[in-house]
Amino acid sequence: MKKSTIWFLTIIMALTFIGLLYVQIMYMGNMIRMRDDQFAEGVKRSLYAVSTMLEQDETKHFLEEDVARIESSSIYAQYSDGSAPHLDGVKYSFTTSTGVEADLTIKGDVKQLSELQSDNVSMFDRTRTMQEVLRGQYLYQKGLIDEVILNIISQSSNRPIEERADSAVVRNYLKSEFENNGLDLPFEFAVVNRNGVTAYKTSGYDMLFNERGGIFVQTLFPNDPANKINYLKVYFPDKKNYIFSSIRFMIPSFMFTFILLVIFLYTIIIAFRQKKLTEMKNDFINNMTHEFKTPISTISLAAQMLNDDSVRKSSNMLQHISTVINDETKRLRFQVEKVLQMSMFDRQKATLKLQDVDANSAIANIVHTFKIKVEKYGGHIESELNAEDAIVNVDEMHFTNVIFNLLDNAVKYRREDVSLSLVVTTSNLPGDRLEITVGDNGIGIKKENLKKVFEKFYRVSTGNRHDVKGFGLGLAYVQKMVRELKGDIRVESELNVGTKFIIILPLTKN
Repeated sequence: MKKSTIWFLTIIMALTFIGLLYVQIMYMGNMIRMRDDQFAEGVKRSLYAVSTMLEQDETKHFLEEDVARIESSSIYAQYSDGSAPHLDGVKYSFTTSTGVEADLTIKGDVKQLSELQSDNVSMFDRTRTMQEVLRGQYLYQKGLIDEVILNIISQSSNRPIEERADSAVVRNYLKSEFENNGLDLPFEFAVVNRNGVTAYKTSGYDMLFNERGGIFVQTLFPNDPANKINYLKVYFPDKKNYIFSSIRFMIPSFMFTFILLVIFLYTIIIAFRQKKLTEMKNDFINNMTHEFKTPISTISLAAQMLNDDSVRKSSNMLQHISTVINDETKRLRFQVEKVLQMSMFDRQKATLKLQDVDANSAIANIVHTFKIKVEKYGGHIESELNAEDAIVNVDEMHFTNVIFNLLDNAVKYRREDVSLSLVVTTSNLPGDRLEITVGDNGIGIKKENLKKVFEKFYRVSTGNRHDVKGFGLGLAYVQKMVRELKGDIRVESELNVGTKFIIILPLTKN
């Protein structure tokens, strides 16, 4: 798959996910706003109903008060002996023209009603007298109501708010109305006057709620004078939880979208890595073909020369051809071993034969062996083995290959304008650790390439130089083996100055 195709699919999927998240967020926002509006509307209806019921309670209070006063002062005062009046009244039974029977009872003073029943009064007079009695009762009730209304207007605002709106009554009213509107959640309330002075409040009500917002306010007894107006304030501590409980079903949707996004990103990363790996493997195959082609051609040419009689007659020529075949065979075997190292990267753990090794002695032997190759290019190699304790538990073969790979890289990436200089050192670090450094004065590595030098198949660009051969496996192998040996490796480099590889291994504890 082309890189442009991967990028195109990435952009399409990214826009799709962004659109999906946008729709979900907008839907959730609309749900929250709608739920909040419904909640506010329900609270307002409840508070208005509570205010109305308190006004009705106050009217009932004045009615009962006036009725009790009138009954005690008017009715019983008419009788000097204090006996109760006879208010049973007079009962009339009649039948309408359609045959419907009904009873009519006229209540009042028995004496007056008895006069209506006397034989000396005509039916017309009786009817007229009954109308006057009823009119008198109506005027009496009307006067009573007017008196109650006058008392409410003139005296109600003078009563303490604690009596007009009892806290227990207000709580019961609020709870009942909230439940009727589907708002079954805890609440706190307070009654305050126009100056903000609290008449009473519940134990959980905090005045700081006024500053935080979320307070619902209802005017109590709105017909009171402006200077005596009181307000009922209600706060719901769990309002946010109540609002968001209605959109909890969206949480799985967000989780699934997030999981899909993570999988998509992981897939894209894997696709780019596979693309990069494919390119590096193609480079590896090209390099491998070139590396194998040269020794095979040389061996083939030497074999053809052996068929020449004149060559077979010359012992010096035979010796030369034999040396060439031997060298090229070793070179070919070395390249095959390099390729076989690839199998180690597909295993989770390499098979190691661990043993205690004196790193100073092993490195001294490696330096002695590698000295010939360094001097071949007009360079020199030094060793500063200053570690007093250098016993490490390693696989000697792989440990030797690690040092050889680092030295071989130093030779490959040398500078032509200065003589090659290699330095290998050992030293002890706190915490029973051994530090091994391999430094050179080669071409160095750019900072942007330092993090990639240990990647499999990766090779640092060498510009116009074409004599640097390899598969990009050396440093990857080095890092894997150092980590298998419970150690760590890092690189420090400066372009056109040199490179230093630092290996830290745990010492064997006696």
